[in-house]
Amino acid sequence: MAQAQGLGKRYLKAFLKGFFVAVPVTVTFLDRVACVARVEGASMQPSLNPGGRRASDVVLLNHWSIRNYDVRRGDIVSLV
Repeated sequence: MAQAQGLGKRYLKAFLKGFFVAVPVTVTFLDRVACVARVEGASMQPSLNPGGRRASDVVLLNHWSIRNYDVRRGDIVSLV
């Protein structure tokens, strides 16, 4: 019984250590590099959601290009 409690504590400690490393890295990546977003509605047709279908498109928003002012004609820009 004591060995099982020690094993559980070890797994919990390893999980918490990984959690407290993974969460800040993930948040920083999503804030600074790129994130995934859904596009719904008819506002971006025909480029996104063509044909008036009900399903939404999934896009990758590149924060890195905006940060470096690398925007060209024809690019789609998302504002929040």
